Amino acid sequence: MKIQSLDTYVVGNPPPHFGGQYFVFVRLTTDDGIEGFGEVYTATFSPSVVEAMIKDVFEHHLIDADPFHIEKLWRRVYGRGYTLRPDVSLMSVLSGLETACWDIVGKAVNKPVYELLGGKVHDRLRSYTYIYPREGEDDSVYRDPDLAAERALEYIDMGFTALKFDPAGPYSVYDGRQPSLSELDRSERFVKTLRSAVGKRADLLFGTHGQFTASGAIRLAKRLESSDPLWFEEPMPPDNPKEMARVARQTSIPIATGERLTTKYEFARVLEHEAASILQMALGRVGGLLEGKKIASMAETYHALIAPHLYCGPIEGAANAQLATCTPNFLILESIECWGGFHSDILRKPMTWEDGYVIPSTEPGIGAELNIQVAKAHPYKGTKLHLGMAEDPVLPE
Repeated sequence: MKIQSLDTYVVGNPPPHFGGQYFVFVRLTTDDGIEGFGEVYTATFSPSVVEAMIKDVFEHHLIDADPFHIEKLWRRVYGRGYTLRPDVSLMSVLSGLETACWDIVGKAVNKPVYELLGGKVHDRLRSYTYIYPREGEDDSVYRDPDLAAERALEYIDMGFTALKFDPAGPYSVYDGRQPSLSELDRSERFVKTLRSAVGKRADLLFGTHGQFTASGAIRLAKRLESSDPLWFEEPMPPDNPKEMARVARQTSIPIATGERLTTKYEFARVLEHEAASILQMALGRVGGLLEGKKIASMAETYHALIAPHLYCGPIEGAANAQLATCTPNFLILESIECWGGFHSDILRKPMTWEDGYVIPSTEPGIGAELNIQVAKAHPYKGTKLHLGMAEDPVLPE
């Protein structure tokens, strides 16, 4: 079996754009007609540039390659151009192509990928969602703790037992910074209001997008501890795990990090410094499924847990579910609400979500296939980056 062709699809995500304004999907096809799907999660270049990078990696390393030889593929791409170090854009491209190879391999042997990475451990996967605005409403839910509490109760009624929110305010390319008094007050009000509303019915997941210095994050954590969040996510920028470990040592709240990290090498530094006890690899960026499994195994030796991150499309979501299913130290899976709307429409068969849990697919491969007709009907022609930050310093309120 040899890989013969590549197709890329930059798909516009219609309003309300939960998961991003667009998704970048890939399809590999072998000489015997097996299709494999993956998703590239890179935010550092415009999507047309990302497409060109995907094509370049494919032409150098994947055409006529055996999709079973994933370790060889990984090393050749990781070291291309005299690199051999974590490169977030290159690893994002590799992640999507590697996932597509696993999809092919699973289909070739008629097994879900989780059965090839150690076998099923979990029959269902606990999931959480951001607290998003109601359909047709503005984004006040991100700033108004009372409205957020109302939405939280609606999500609990749907079946969720964990909810994420990040009320600290804007984040910028100049972070980390010291939180202002108003940011501290707003964050504390959010957590206390939500805890009062949900009681013991749901865990609260507090995020900051790496906004603060270690000392600022410690000040904020002291405000949050009485409400017992399940985690304090990326309390400071992810580039200095030794500093993040200062935060971990001075709060009872578990520290979670990893959405901006890539490869086992960066996650190893987090574990070695004891900077976090919950690792949030994004499989469309981290280096792929096998790399995610290696990171999970490293985490297991530190008694750390994994909670795969997701802010993109459902192909990465399906890959996350494959990893979670075969990982003993899995904690919780990020969902975009309950995988309805466009996240359902873009797949030939939607992911299964029941009462707060993702049910692992028994289909061969990653368990999700792109609906090509829908993808072609929603092309994204813009030049925006997938995510962004304020380009000027955030002034105190």
